[in-house]
Amino acid sequence: MSKQTYNPTTKYHHDKFPKQKQNPPGLQYEMKPVPDCGEKSYQGHQRLEGRKMLVTGGDSGIGRAAAIAYAKEGADVAINYLPAEQKDAEDVAKVIESVGRKAVLIPGDLSSEPFCKKLIEEAHKKLGGLDNLTLVAGKQTAVEDIMQLTTEQIIKTFEINVFSLFWVTKAALGYLKPGSTIITTSSVQAYQPSGNLLDYASTKTAIIAFTRGLAAQLGSKGIRVNCVAPGPVWTPLQICGGQPSEVIPEFGKQTPLKRAGQPVELAGVYVHLASEESSYTTAEVYGVTGGMHIN
Repeated sequence: MSKQTYNPTTKYHHDKFPKQKQNPPGLQYEMKPVPDCGEKSYQGHQRLEGRKMLVTGGDSGIGRAAAIAYAKEGADVAINYLPAEQKDAEDVAKVIESVGRKAVLIPGDLSSEPFCKKLIEEAHKKLGGLDNLTLVAGKQTAVEDIMQLTTEQIIKTFEINVFSLFWVTKAALGYLKPGSTIITTSSVQAYQPSGNLLDYASTKTAIIAFTRGLAAQLGSKGIRVNCVAPGPVWTPLQICGGQPSEVIPEFGKQTPLKRAGQPVELAGVYVHLASEESSYTTAEVYGVTGGMHIN
């Protein structure tokens, strides 16, 4: 019997979203509707049996979906998040532990270089090793006019979205062995930047250059580096300043699939890039955009 297929335009939420707004960093459990991060919908196949993974931004959204998928594929997972997101993080830990895997919670701010070093040391110690960095955490705040874009915001966005990649990677390279993987997270904004996301889009372009340059540097050491570039995906990032609140109801409708993506729809790409299935893949950018071009 053939497996059932689904129309991608209606597989997940495709109606208008209720208008809503939260203060940053935003909590997933308070969103309407709550994003699908694979808590029940993702089915694992033990493709990452015994691996030790670290996911930044793992409490909600795309990072949460990657963390849950990794656990369902047989990995132990450490997640980083901001202290204000503790409840979301505890919910993820319950899912990871429910499938018999170890969950390590490490709250802290990635805009701090000393914390980034501490994060790696704690993840390595508590997981008993480190095989993967999945770098998802990001800051996105819409500002309509460059004259209103503060230097403080520009610096903070680059610290979290770009500088932390350098800090976390440098701290981890002493632990990563041949066969390890690093996965970064860019955006369709690197290719089709919105006028109100100047600083965010700039960081997402920088992430692609970082990924490809690091891949060239680490290839001979047997460490692969790849990137996922999402389109409009329903996460807390959107409702705590990432999008103007008035556009939330139509969020994602501009894509060829006419809806926003759900975080679980990216999980399989992260798993693929972390697993042996992609052993000849490095320096690549995988778009999951609902049909928006990334070239």
